[in-house]
Amino acid sequence: MKLQVTQENLAKALGTVARVANTRNTLPILANVLVQTADNRLSISATNLDIAITHRIGSKIEKTGSITVPARLMQDFVSSLPEGILKLELTDNKLHITTDQYKSSINGIAADDFPVMPVISAGSTWKTGAAELKKALSQIVFAASGDDARPVLTGVYFHTIGGEVVAAATDSYRLAERKLGKNKASVSFLVPASAAGDLLRIISDADKEVVVTHDDQQVLFQVDDITLVARLIEGNYPDYRKLIPNKFGTVAKLARSDFLNITKVSALFAREAAGSITIKVDDGKVSINAIASQLGENTAAAEAEVKGSGEVTLNSRYLIDALNAFGGEKVEFCFNGKLEPCIIRSANDPKYLHLIMPLRS
Repeated sequence: MKLQVTQENLAKALGTVARVANTRNTLPILANVLVQTADNRLSISATNLDIAITHRIGSKIEKTGSITVPARLMQDFVSSLPEGILKLELTDNKLHITTDQYKSSINGIAADDFPVMPVISAGSTWKTGAAELKKALSQIVFAASGDDARPVLTGVYFHTIGGEVVAAATDSYRLAERKLGKNKASVSFLVPASAAGDLLRIISDADKEVVVTHDDQQVLFQVDDITLVARLIEGNYPDYRKLIPNKFGTVAKLARSDFLNITKVSALFAREAAGSITIKVDDGKVSINAIASQLGENTAAAEAEVKGSGEVTLNSRYLIDALNAFGGEKVEFCFNGKLEPCIIRSANDPKYLHLIMPLRS
């Protein structure tokens, strides 16, 4: 293998894939990235056997070939180099990297020992806007569970409702859902939240479209020159839609920034009570009370347009996470009673909602 590539392109590709390389795996080669020429381009790949990412970049190829090299060393080294042309040459499983100022070699392992990068030969394919998918992932991935005791809750659920693709995540205490738009495809699959997080980092503001292909075992996301393939989570996702109320006895519409600020202040006093805060809606305002038996008590309020009245006790961290996920200036805070689910939704964006289960006060 002998080629030339820009430092900028190679550093970007390594940054895309290297985080998937697993130094703690029992297979040492999984700590490497695969560097190979394909179709007159340079391909950089990494996998942990559950997720595989490939980034293809332009290069001037004089001789084809392939090698695997340590991901962290390769990424740190290339990102430390100045911008300009890098010359890569492979001899005896050593990858030589040369610039005007540097001459280095990295010991590699033959590419034949690297796992075959997964492909999906047959399956369902559909497309979605890159900006819309990126926004959806940023608003829902954090709501997935980190507890492997219930594997289905550790993923992001893509499915079709009424001809519209919907993405959702829940840890059973909170739920985030966003609609991605109309689609003729019939969609139902569960992506690990870690893979969804990697996909979120991959999608750039310049990307226009994401092509999604999936079968019963894997899903492939194609984002411009980057391919991410993930193993799907098996199991039936809970029927979360039945938890979402159709109407509410109490609704408060207020500035998101005001709601977030009074929640953050109240959370300081809620640490002793495992983050528990009591939210009261009445008389044109939303007020939050938090009590710390050893430190004191705090009540904070914000003006709101109110319909009905009531109070509910929530986990302050969940509420802060939810409010941080919303865009726009105003949100609606809706509930029916102390023990009923609370819904937070945007006053201007009907595609997204967040549900938080109450605490027993």
